[in-house]
Amino acid sequence: MSHLILVRHGQSEWNLQNRFTGWVDIDLTANGKLEACKAGELIKDLNIDISFFYSSYQKRAINTLRLILNTIRVKNQKIINAWELNERHYGELTGLNKDEMKKKYGEDKIFMFRRSWDLPPGPINENSPYHPINIEIYKDIPREFLPSTESLKDTYERVIKYYLKNIKNNLNKNVLVSAHGNSIRALCKYLFNIDEKTISKLEIPTGNPLLIKFKDNKVLQAKYLDNKRAKDLIKF
Repeated sequence: MSHLILVRHGQSEWNLQNRFTGWVDIDLTANGKLEACKAGELIKDLNIDISFFYSSYQKRAINTLRLILNTIRVKNQKIINAWELNERHYGELTGLNKDEMKKKYGEDKIFMFRRSWDLPPGPINENSPYHPINIEIYKDIPREFLPSTESLKDTYERVIKYYLKNIKNNLNKNVLVSAHGNSIRALCKYLFNIDEKTISKLEIPTGNPLLIKFKDNKVLQAKYLDNKRAKDLIKF
């Protein structure tokens, strides 16, 4: 038996400000750091050895993973960073306040942009400092892979392509992935065969590890380690 642990990063500065973040490289709040440490304690209590550690390119996920590693007392461990595990790109909504956008465009339309399967927001202007071509951490990624906007379907396709090529074959051992709401939503859709309508309702809490047990590459069981924060989530 092996385990895949999926952790959404702790609360970020723009989570706190209720802004669309996407590919912008925003760090954790003080509370987000506490959430990451709590996640580490929950993982430590599992008493399992983890062989592979993955993160997106974004520091809110990287720093969450570093705090987890520190909490479980794993030192000098290589972190495998993959831009494919990044958050969904929110296009022209990037940086805007979600509540203000709901007032301007209506809650239903904003929900469609946030959670619909194949409807992306309008593209962000390439002159914007929030476009990936203007963000330093993406300077080595080929231009054709840097999105101006994404739907959940677009996010799913890049995340699952990476998972099948790079993570799945390591699931004979224990694996930890620190990522984002929509990249983890994509993994859950694939692993639990969630349909396109239901996936829009799946909430991914910050800093609450999702433990997935595998045997012969098949999912046996899945549960959030913090049960109190998982009570209103879809059960697997």
